[in-house]
Amino acid sequence: MRPGIATLTAIMALIAHAAPAVGADPFLRRTAAVQAAERVGPAVVSVTTETDLRQQSPFEGFRGDPLFERYFRDFFDPRRQRTAQSLGSGVIIDSAGHVLTNEHVIARASRIKVSLSDGREFDARLVGADPNNDIAVLRIEAKETMPWVAPGGSEDLLVGEPVIAIGNPFGLSSTVTTGVISALDRSIRTEDRSYYGFIQTDASINPGNSGGPLLNAEGTLIGVNTAIYQGAQGIGFAVPIGVAKRVVDQLLQHGEIAPLWLGADLQDLDPNLHEAMELPRGTTGALVTGVSKGGPAERAGLRRSDLVTRVDGHKIRNARDVYAIVEAASPEQDLDVEVSRAGATLHLATRAERVTGDGVLALAERMLGLSLAPIEGGGFRVKSVQPRSNAEKIGFQAGDALLGINGRSLEDADALRRAVLDLQGRGRAQVVVQRGGGRYHVTVPLS
Repeated sequence: MRPGIATLTAIMALIAHAAPAVGADPFLRRTAAVQAAERVGPAVVSVTTETDLRQQSPFEGFRGDPLFERYFRDFFDPRRQRTAQSLGSGVIIDSAGHVLTNEHVIARASRIKVSLSDGREFDARLVGADPNNDIAVLRIEAKETMPWVAPGGSEDLLVGEPVIAIGNPFGLSSTVTTGVISALDRSIRTEDRSYYGFIQTDASINPGNSGGPLLNAEGTLIGVNTAIYQGAQGIGFAVPIGVAKRVVDQLLQHGEIAPLWLGADLQDLDPNLHEAMELPRGTTGALVTGVSKGGPAERAGLRRSDLVTRVDGHKIRNARDVYAIVEAASPEQDLDVEVSRAGATLHLATRAERVTGDGVLALAERMLGLSLAPIEGGGFRVKSVQPRSNAEKIGFQAGDALLGINGRSLEDADALRRAVLDLQGRGRAQVVVQRGGGRYHVTVPLS
Protein backbone atom coordinates (compact mmCIF):
# COMPACT_ATOMS: atom_id res chain seq x y z
CA MET A 1 0.00 0.00 0.00
CA ARG A 2 1.32 3.39 -0.94
CA PRO A 3 1.69 5.95 1.87
CA GLY A 4 -0.91 8.66 1.92
CA ILE A 5 -0.32 12.37 1.62
CA ALA A 6 -0.60 12.79 5.37
CA THR A 7 2.10 10.17 5.96
CA LEU A 8 4.51 11.80 3.47
CA THR A 9 3.92 15.19 5.04
CA ALA A 10 4.77 13.78 8.47
CA ILE A 11 7.99 12.19 7.19
CA MET A 12 9.11 15.43 5.52
CA ALA A 13 8.39 17.36 8.68
CA LEU A 14 10.54 14.97 10.71
CA ILE A 15 13.45 15.36 8.23
CA ALA A 16 13.17 19.14 8.23
CA HIS A 17 13.07 19.18 12.02
CA ALA A 18 16.13 16.90 12.29
CA ALA A 19 18.31 18.74 9.74
CA PRO A 20 19.27 21.70 11.94
CA ALA A 21 20.27 19.35 14.74
CA VAL A 22 22.65 17.46 12.43
CA GLY A 23 24.03 20.68 10.94
CA ALA A 24 24.68 22.09 14.39
CA ASP A 25 26.81 19.12 15.39
CA PRO A 26 30.17 20.71 16.47
CA PHE A 27 32.10 17.68 15.24
CA LEU A 28 30.85 18.30 11.70
CA ARG A 29 31.23 22.06 11.42
CA ARG A 30 33.51 23.39 14.15
CA THR A 31 36.55 21.56 12.88
CA ALA A 32 40.14 22.13 14.00
CA ALA A 33 40.66 24.43 11.02
CA VAL A 34 37.67 26.57 12.03
CA GLN A 35 38.88 26.87 15.62
CA ALA A 36 42.45 27.61 14.57
CA ALA A 37 41.32 30.31 12.15
CA GLU A 38 39.11 31.92 14.80
CA ARG A 39 41.88 31.92 17.40
CA VAL A 40 44.91 32.87 15.27
CA GLY A 41 43.25 34.81 12.44
CA PRO A 42 43.03 38.13 14.34
CA ALA A 43 46.83 38.06 14.85
CA VAL A 44 47.53 37.67 11.11
CA VAL A 45 48.33 40.94 9.37
CA SER A 46 48.64 42.21 5.84
CA VAL A 47 52.09 43.74 5.19
CA THR A 48 52.21 46.47 2.55
CA THR A 49 55.54 47.94 1.50
CA GLU A 50 56.52 50.87 -0.66
CA THR A 51 59.88 51.14 -2.40
CA ASP A 52 61.21 54.33 -3.96
CA LEU A 53 62.71 53.69 -7.37
CA ARG A 54 64.98 56.31 -8.92
CA GLN A 55 64.00 57.24 -12.45
CA GLN A 56 66.78 56.14 -14.80
CA SER A 57 67.37 58.31 -17.85
CA PRO A 58 68.23 56.59 -21.15
CA PHE A 59 70.42 59.65 -21.86
CA GLU A 60 72.57 59.30 -18.74
CA GLY A 61 75.72 59.43 -20.85
CA PHE A 62 74.79 62.91 -22.12
CA ARG A 63 74.48 64.45 -18.66
CA GLY A 64 76.41 67.72 -18.60
CA ASP A 65 75.80 68.36 -22.27
CA PRO A 66 74.12 71.79 -22.69
CA LEU A 67 71.63 70.44 -25.25
CA PHE A 68 70.60 67.66 -22.91
CA GLU A 69 70.32 69.96 -19.93
CA ARG A 70 68.14 72.39 -21.91
CA TYR A 71 65.67 69.98 -23.51
CA PHE A 72 65.58 66.72 -21.53
CA ARG A 73 66.12 67.66 -17.88
CA ASP A 74 62.42 68.21 -17.26
CA PHE A 75 61.57 64.77 -18.62
CA PHE A 76 64.32 62.79 -16.88
CA ASP A 77 64.99 64.66 -13.66
CA PRO A 78 67.05 62.29 -11.45
CA ARG A 79 65.27 63.72 -8.42
CA ARG A 80 62.01 62.27 -9.67
CA GLN A 81 61.11 58.92 -8.20
CA ARG A 82 58.39 56.41 -8.73
CA THR A 83 57.08 54.08 -6.07
CA ALA A 84 56.63 50.32 -6.27
CA GLN A 85 54.28 48.52 -3.89
CA SER A 86 54.25 44.91 -2.76
CA LEU A 87 52.03 42.87 -0.48
CA GLY A 88 52.69 40.04 1.93
CA SER A 89 51.53 38.62 5.23
CA GLY A 90 52.77 38.40 8.79
CA VAL A 91 51.75 37.31 12.26
CA ILE A 92 52.02 39.21 15.57
CA ILE A 93 54.06 37.05 17.96
CA ASP A 94 54.10 38.98 21.24
CA SER A 95 52.34 41.68 23.24
CA ALA A 96 55.02 44.22 22.23
CA GLY A 97 53.69 44.21 18.65
CA HIS A 98 56.52 42.33 16.95
CA VAL A 99 55.51 40.87 13.59
CA LEU A 100 57.13 37.78 12.08
CA THR A 101 57.27 37.76 8.28
CA ASN A 102 59.54 36.88 5.34
CA GLU A 103 62.65 38.87 4.47
CA HIS A 104 61.72 38.99 0.79
CA VAL A 105 58.40 40.66 1.71
CA ILE A 106 60.15 43.77 3.08
CA ALA A 107 63.40 43.73 1.10
CA ARG A 108 64.40 47.25 -0.03
CA ALA A 109 61.20 48.72 1.44
CA SER A 110 61.16 52.46 2.12
CA ARG A 111 57.89 52.35 4.09
CA ILE A 112 56.03 49.48 5.75
CA LYS A 113 52.40 49.35 6.86
CA VAL A 114 50.49 46.52 8.53
CA SER A 115 46.72 46.04 8.50
CA LEU A 116 44.83 43.89 10.99
CA SER A 117 41.74 41.87 10.15
CA ASP A 118 39.62 44.29 12.22
CA GLY A 119 40.54 47.13 9.84
CA ARG A 120 43.15 48.89 11.95
CA GLU A 121 46.25 50.06 10.08
CA PHE A 122 49.64 51.03 11.52
CA ASP A 123 53.11 52.02 10.42
CA ALA A 124 55.79 49.45 11.16
CA ARG A 125 59.56 49.64 11.34
CA LEU A 126 62.06 46.96 10.47
CA VAL A 127 63.80 45.47 13.53
CA GLY A 128 66.05 43.18 11.49
CA ALA A 129 66.11 40.67 8.66
CA ASP A 130 67.95 37.50 7.70
CA PRO A 131 67.90 36.76 3.95
CA ASN A 132 69.65 33.42 4.47
CA ASN A 133 66.58 32.07 6.29
CA ASP A 134 64.05 34.44 4.65
CA ILE A 135 62.93 35.76 8.05
CA ALA A 136 62.27 39.35 9.14
CA VAL A 137 60.91 40.98 12.30
CA LEU A 138 58.87 44.19 12.29
CA ARG A 139 57.67 46.35 15.17
CA ILE A 140 54.23 47.97 14.99
CA GLU A 141 54.47 51.65 15.88
CA ALA A 142 51.46 51.85 18.21
CA LYS A 143 50.59 51.57 21.88
CA GLU A 144 47.25 49.88 21.29
CA THR A 145 46.52 46.36 22.49
CA MET A 146 46.71 43.83 19.67
CA PRO A 147 45.99 40.12 19.31
CA TRP A 148 49.05 37.90 19.14
CA VAL A 149 50.01 34.25 19.07
CA ALA A 150 53.12 32.70 20.62
CA PRO A 151 55.39 30.62 18.35
CA GLY A 152 55.20 26.88 18.99
CA GLY A 153 57.68 24.17 18.08
CA SER A 154 58.64 22.26 14.95
CA GLU A 155 60.73 19.44 16.38
CA ASP A 156 58.03 16.74 16.29
CA LEU A 157 56.28 17.44 12.99
CA LEU A 158 54.75 14.46 11.20
CA VAL A 159 54.48 13.88 7.47
CA GLY A 160 50.78 13.62 6.71
CA GLU A 161 49.50 15.66 9.66
CA PRO A 162 46.93 18.35 8.79
CA VAL A 163 48.00 21.99 8.61
CA ILE A 164 46.30 25.36 8.14
CA ALA A 165 47.76 28.38 6.32
CA ILE A 166 46.43 31.92 6.80
CA GLY A 167 47.47 34.91 4.72
CA ASN A 168 46.63 37.40 2.00
CA PRO A 169 47.19 35.68 -1.36
CA PHE A 170 46.88 38.13 -4.24
CA GLY A 171 45.60 40.71 -1.74
CA LEU A 172 42.63 38.59 -0.62
CA SER A 173 42.91 39.22 3.12
CA SER A 174 42.44 36.61 5.84
CA THR A 175 42.38 33.67 3.43
CA VAL A 176 42.46 30.24 5.07
CA THR A 177 43.72 27.16 3.23
CA THR A 178 44.23 23.64 4.52
CA GLY A 179 46.32 20.64 3.62
CA VAL A 180 48.85 18.27 5.11
CA ILE A 181 52.59 18.25 5.66
CA SER A 182 53.82 16.63 2.45
CA ALA A 183 57.50 16.36 3.41
CA LEU A 184 60.07 17.71 5.84
CA ASP A 185 63.63 19.01 5.48
CA ARG A 186 63.24 20.15 1.88
CA SER A 187 66.06 22.05 0.15
CA ILE A 188 64.92 24.86 -2.16
CA ARG A 189 67.10 26.66 -4.69
CA THR A 190 66.21 30.01 -6.20
CA GLU A 191 68.14 32.10 -8.70
CA ASP A 192 70.44 33.62 -6.10
CA ARG A 193 70.10 31.59 -2.91
CA SER A 194 69.59 28.13 -1.41
CA TYR A 195 67.38 27.32 1.56
CA TYR A 196 67.47 24.20 3.72
CA GLY A 197 65.11 22.40 6.08
CA PHE A 198 61.82 23.77 4.74
CA ILE A 199 58.41 22.23 5.47
CA GLN A 200 56.59 21.18 2.30
CA THR A 201 52.80 21.30 2.28
CA ASP A 202 49.96 21.00 -0.20
CA ALA A 203 48.06 23.84 1.53
CA SER A 204 47.78 26.58 -1.10
CA ILE A 205 50.53 29.21 -0.66
CA ASN A 206 50.54 31.91 -3.30
CA PRO A 207 52.11 35.37 -3.71
CA GLY A 208 50.78 37.44 -0.82
CA ASN A 209 50.79 34.43 1.53
CA SER A 210 54.49 34.98 2.19
CA GLY A 211 55.13 35.63 5.87
CA GLY A 212 51.81 34.26 7.08
CA PRO A 213 51.52 31.50 9.70
CA LEU A 214 51.42 27.76 9.12
CA LEU A 215 49.48 26.08 11.95
CA ASN A 216 48.95 22.50 13.02
CA ALA A 217 45.51 21.06 13.84
CA GLU A 218 45.79 22.40 17.39
CA GLY A 219 46.27 25.94 16.08
CA THR A 220 49.95 26.03 17.11
CA LEU A 221 52.27 28.22 15.04
CA ILE A 222 54.71 25.72 13.46
CA GLY A 223 56.03 27.58 10.41
CA VAL A 224 56.26 30.77 8.35
CA ASN A 225 54.84 30.39 4.86
CA THR A 226 56.94 31.49 1.92
CA ALA A 227 56.10 31.82 -1.77
CA ILE A 228 59.67 32.07 -3.07
CA TYR A 229 59.44 28.93 -5.21
CA GLN A 230 57.84 30.45 -8.29
CA GLY A 231 57.59 27.21 -10.25
CA ALA A 232 55.47 25.49 -7.62
CA GLN A 233 51.91 24.42 -8.46
CA GLY A 234 50.00 22.83 -5.61
CA ILE A 235 53.18 22.84 -3.53
CA GLY A 236 53.90 25.26 -0.70
CA PHE A 237 56.85 25.73 1.62
CA ALA A 238 57.34 27.13 5.09
CA VAL A 239 60.29 27.97 7.32
CA PRO A 240 60.09 25.75 10.46
CA ILE A 241 59.25 27.82 13.52
CA GLY A 242 62.26 26.38 15.37
CA VAL A 243 64.54 28.04 12.81
CA ALA A 244 62.47 31.23 12.85
CA LYS A 245 62.65 31.50 16.66
CA ARG A 246 66.45 31.30 16.65
CA VAL A 247 66.57 34.06 14.05
CA VAL A 248 64.01 36.19 15.91
CA ASP A 249 66.02 35.96 19.14
CA GLN A 250 69.14 37.21 17.37
CA LEU A 251 67.31 40.00 15.56
CA LEU A 252 65.63 41.24 18.74
CA GLN A 253 68.94 41.19 20.63
CA HIS A 254 71.29 42.52 17.96
CA GLY A 255 69.17 43.73 15.04
CA GLU A 256 71.06 41.44 12.66
CA ILE A 257 72.43 37.95 12.24
CA ALA A 258 76.17 37.86 12.80
CA PRO A 259 78.04 36.47 9.77
CA LEU A 260 79.50 33.10 10.77
CA TRP A 261 82.16 30.76 9.49
CA LEU A 262 83.32 27.19 10.02
CA GLY A 263 87.01 27.85 9.45
CA ALA A 264 87.38 25.31 6.65
CA ASP A 265 88.25 25.68 2.97
CA LEU A 266 86.24 23.35 0.73
CA GLN A 267 86.08 22.46 -2.92
CA ASP A 268 83.65 20.59 -5.15
CA LEU A 269 84.23 16.99 -6.17
CA ASP A 270 85.12 16.78 -9.85
CA PRO A 271 85.44 13.53 -11.87
CA ASN A 272 89.23 13.44 -11.39
CA LEU A 273 88.95 13.68 -7.60
CA HIS A 274 86.14 11.14 -7.60
CA GLU A 275 88.36 8.68 -9.43
CA ALA A 276 91.51 9.44 -7.43
CA MET A 277 89.70 8.95 -4.12
CA GLU A 278 88.06 5.72 -5.41
CA LEU A 279 84.65 6.89 -4.27
CA PRO A 280 81.55 4.78 -4.92
CA ARG A 281 79.37 5.85 -7.84
CA GLY A 282 76.91 8.57 -6.85
CA THR A 283 78.96 9.84 -3.91
CA THR A 284 78.56 13.57 -3.35
CA GLY A 285 80.15 15.98 -0.90
CA ALA A 286 82.70 18.74 -0.45
CA LEU A 287 86.42 18.08 0.00
CA VAL A 288 88.25 19.84 2.83
CA THR A 289 91.34 21.50 1.35
CA GLY A 290 92.40 23.49 4.40
CA VAL A 291 91.48 24.15 8.04
CA SER A 292 92.08 27.50 9.75
CA LYS A 293 94.27 27.22 12.84
CA GLY A 294 92.24 27.68 16.01
CA GLY A 295 88.93 27.84 14.13
CA PRO A 296 85.78 25.87 14.97
CA ALA A 297 86.46 23.24 12.30
CA GLU A 298 89.93 22.50 13.66
CA ARG A 299 88.63 22.27 17.24
CA ALA A 300 85.93 19.86 16.07
CA GLY A 301 88.56 17.59 14.54
CA LEU A 302 87.99 18.31 10.86
CA ARG A 303 91.08 17.54 8.76
CA ARG A 304 92.37 18.26 5.32
CA SER A 305 91.21 15.61 2.78
CA ASP A 306 88.05 14.83 4.79
CA LEU A 307 84.96 14.55 2.59
CA VAL A 308 81.98 16.38 4.11
CA THR A 309 78.87 14.43 3.11
CA ARG A 310 76.18 15.85 5.42
CA VAL A 311 75.74 18.86 7.70
CA ASP A 312 72.92 18.71 10.24
CA GLY A 313 71.39 15.86 8.24
CA HIS A 314 71.36 17.83 4.96
CA LYS A 315 72.99 16.00 2.07
CA ILE A 316 75.96 17.93 0.66
CA ARG A 317 76.32 18.11 -3.11
CA ASN A 318 79.03 20.75 -3.35
CA ALA A 319 81.07 23.20 -1.29
CA ARG A 320 78.47 25.95 -1.60
CA ASP A 321 75.94 23.73 0.21
CA VAL A 322 78.15 23.68 3.32
CA TYR A 323 78.71 27.42 3.30
CA ALA A 324 74.99 28.13 2.77
CA ILE A 325 74.04 25.99 5.79
CA VAL A 326 76.64 27.75 7.93
CA GLU A 327 75.39 31.17 6.76
CA ALA A 328 71.86 30.25 7.87
CA ALA A 329 72.99 28.96 11.29
CA SER A 330 72.75 30.80 14.61
CA PRO A 331 75.78 31.40 16.86
CA GLU A 332 74.51 29.05 19.57
CA GLN A 333 73.38 26.34 17.16
CA ASP A 334 75.14 22.96 17.28
CA LEU A 335 76.07 21.51 13.89
CA ASP A 336 76.60 17.82 13.19
CA VAL A 337 79.18 17.45 10.41
CA GLU A 338 79.29 14.00 8.81
CA VAL A 339 82.58 13.23 7.08
CA SER A 340 84.10 10.32 5.22
CA ARG A 341 87.73 9.71 6.26
CA ALA A 342 89.78 6.76 4.98
CA GLY A 343 86.60 4.79 4.32
CA ALA A 344 85.10 5.44 7.75
CA THR A 345 82.10 7.66 8.51
CA LEU A 346 82.59 10.12 11.38
CA HIS A 347 80.26 12.61 13.06
CA LEU A 348 81.94 15.78 14.33
CA ALA A 349 80.14 18.26 16.58
CA THR A 350 80.89 21.95 16.04
CA ARG A 351 79.38 25.41 16.05
CA ALA A 352 79.76 28.10 13.44
CA GLU A 353 81.32 31.21 14.95
CA ARG A 354 81.82 34.87 14.18
CA VAL A 355 85.08 35.31 12.32
CA THR A 356 87.63 37.79 13.67
CA GLY A 357 88.88 40.78 11.68
CA ASP A 358 92.27 39.13 11.17
CA GLY A 359 90.52 35.97 10.01
CA VAL A 360 88.55 37.90 7.40
CA LEU A 361 91.69 39.56 6.05
CA ALA A 362 93.46 36.19 5.88
CA LEU A 363 90.47 34.65 4.08
CA ALA A 364 90.37 37.56 1.62
CA GLU A 365 94.06 37.08 0.89
CA ARG A 366 93.61 33.35 0.26
CA MET A 367 90.58 33.77 -1.99
CA LEU A 368 91.27 37.05 -3.80
CA GLY A 369 95.06 37.07 -3.63
CA LEU A 370 94.99 40.55 -2.11
CA SER A 371 96.39 41.76 1.21
CA LEU A 372 94.05 44.54 2.38
CA ALA A 373 94.03 47.37 4.90
CA PRO A 374 91.08 49.65 5.76
CA ILE A 375 90.89 53.17 4.32
CA GLU A 376 89.52 55.95 6.48
CA GLY A 377 86.13 56.89 5.09
CA GLY A 378 85.43 53.52 3.46
CA GLY A 379 87.02 50.93 1.21
CA PHE A 380 90.21 48.87 1.55
CA ARG A 381 93.68 49.57 0.24
CA VAL A 382 95.61 46.81 -1.52
CA LYS A 383 98.85 46.45 0.45
CA SER A 384 100.28 43.69 -1.71
CA VAL A 385 99.29 41.18 -4.36
CA GLN A 386 100.10 37.48 -4.01
CA PRO A 387 102.64 36.35 -6.63
CA ARG A 388 101.18 34.11 -9.34
CA SER A 389 97.64 34.74 -8.09
CA ASN A 390 94.71 35.50 -10.37
CA ALA A 391 94.72 39.05 -9.04
CA GLU A 392 98.32 39.49 -10.19
CA LYS A 393 97.51 38.06 -13.62
CA ILE A 394 94.63 40.52 -13.98
CA GLY A 395 96.90 43.41 -13.07
CA PHE A 396 96.06 44.44 -9.51
CA GLN A 397 98.71 46.63 -7.91
CA ALA A 398 99.60 47.78 -4.41
CA GLY A 399 97.82 51.07 -3.79
CA ASP A 400 94.61 50.11 -5.60
CA ALA A 401 91.43 50.72 -3.59
CA LEU A 402 88.85 47.93 -3.30
CA LEU A 403 85.41 49.57 -3.00
CA GLY A 404 82.91 46.76 -3.54
CA ILE A 405 82.47 43.01 -3.89
CA ASN A 406 79.50 41.41 -5.70
CA GLY A 407 77.38 44.53 -5.36
CA ARG A 408 78.16 45.07 -1.66
CA SER A 409 79.78 48.39 -0.82
CA LEU A 410 82.81 47.96 1.44
CA GLU A 411 82.14 50.86 3.76
CA ASP A 412 83.52 49.16 6.89
CA ALA A 413 85.02 45.98 8.36
CA ASP A 414 81.62 44.35 8.84
CA ALA A 415 80.75 44.85 5.18
CA LEU A 416 84.06 43.24 4.19
CA ARG A 417 83.35 40.34 6.56
CA ARG A 418 79.96 39.67 5.01
CA ALA A 419 81.21 40.08 1.46
CA VAL A 420 84.21 37.76 1.87
CA LEU A 421 82.26 35.06 3.72
CA ASP A 422 79.67 35.12 0.94
CA LEU A 423 82.42 34.33 -1.58
CA GLN A 424 83.01 30.90 -0.03
CA GLY A 425 82.04 28.16 -2.45
CA ARG A 426 81.76 30.54 -5.39
CA GLY A 427 83.97 30.55 -8.48
CA ARG A 428 84.50 34.25 -9.07
CA ALA A 429 83.92 37.69 -7.62
CA GLN A 430 82.84 40.94 -9.25
CA VAL A 431 84.85 43.71 -7.58
CA VAL A 432 84.93 47.48 -7.89
CA VAL A 433 88.48 48.85 -7.83
CA GLN A 434 89.70 52.42 -7.95
CA ARG A 435 93.07 53.43 -9.35
CA GLY A 436 93.83 57.11 -9.50
CA GLY A 437 90.72 58.90 -10.72
CA GLY A 438 89.18 55.88 -12.45
CA ARG A 439 86.87 53.15 -11.19
CA TYR A 440 86.70 49.74 -12.81
CA HIS A 441 84.54 46.62 -12.49
CA VAL A 442 86.75 43.53 -12.58
CA THR A 443 85.90 39.83 -12.42
CA VAL A 444 88.38 37.91 -10.28
CA PRO A 445 88.47 34.07 -10.39
CA LEU A 446 88.66 32.84 -6.80
CA SER A 447 91.36 30.58 -5.45
